[in-house]
Amino acid sequence: MSFYNGFPEYVPVAEKKRRAAEAAKKLQKKNANVWPVVITGRTVATTWWGKAWCTNLESYADYSNRIDRGRSYVRHGSVLDLQITGGKVEALVQGSSTKPYQVEITVGALSDSVWQQIIKGCAGKINSLQELAGGKFPAGLSELFTTKGTGLFPSPQDIRFTCSCPDYAVMCKHVAAVLYGIGARFDHDSELFFQLRNVKMNDLISASLAAQSQEMMGKSGRRGRRVVDDGDLGSTFGIDLDQGVEASSSAAKGTVKKVTKSRNSVAAKATTKASAPKAAPATGSEATKPRRGRPPKNKAVAEVDQVAPDATPPKSRRRL
Repeated sequence: MSFYNGFPEYVPVAEKKRRAAEAAKKLQKKNANVWPVVITGRTVATTWWGKAWCTNLESYADYSNRIDRGRSYVRHGSVLDLQITGGKVEALVQGSSTKPYQVEITVGALSDSVWQQIIKGCAGKINSLQELAGGKFPAGLSELFTTKGTGLFPSPQDIRFTCSCPDYAVMCKHVAAVLYGIGARFDHDSELFFQLRNVKMNDLISASLAAQSQEMMGKSGRRGRRVVDDGDLGSTFGIDLDQGVEASSSAAKGTVKKVTKSRNSVAAKATTKASAPKAAPATGSEATKPRRGRPPKNKAVAEVDQVAPDATPPKSRRRL
């Protein structure tokens, strides 16, 4: 790096990004696993886990005055590589030297007592791994995770770091850049946060789903207790529920038989009435309808006319 009047030469931001990208490509040619931190937006982190990590660091007075030094470094692409394995972070940061500096950060494991309290607090409140990874959980869990001393995020006492640069500051800008780069890395994979704290994300999911299952079983058990057992009911009232069931079933069968018999008799009558032939009309005066305009003949006169139509009428009926 050249100097002008004792001060480093000013390098535009675009030039810094170009130089960092070239250095990252050279490293990737040697090692395909090199993973640089690339910031595309205005903020370092965009997801809940990344933002929460950066906010936690900035909330401590020990870091608030020094960590800002690394924000511009990580935004310019100076973190050429960042790897998280267990509770350890190893990174390469491009500085004033042509050779990148080596940064190593270790984060203490989360205590078992704090982890168990967090698991209890998450019981029944997380539905899936996707919700936890995406930071889509109730606000109560957000407070539980970020509470200082009892949450998931580390305090300055839990973080140790070293850098190969000649800067004697307690926290150099290269270390600060890597701390911000860790938050940006969580945007790609939030499970890396749990690896950094040496805990398992699936433990929270398992505890939450188990609590939901127990709650559902408890509700079903309360509904089941409302139903009185048959044996207890029989002993209480001194009755035999089996006989009662048989009697009720027999009565029901008798009722069904009566209804069936009644329906069959009605159907038989209807069938007989429909199939019976019509009766022939009766003969005689009762069946003979009087013709219109002429009264019916007397039965006696009709019989005389039929027996002797040509006989001479009686004298009483002769005309004088």
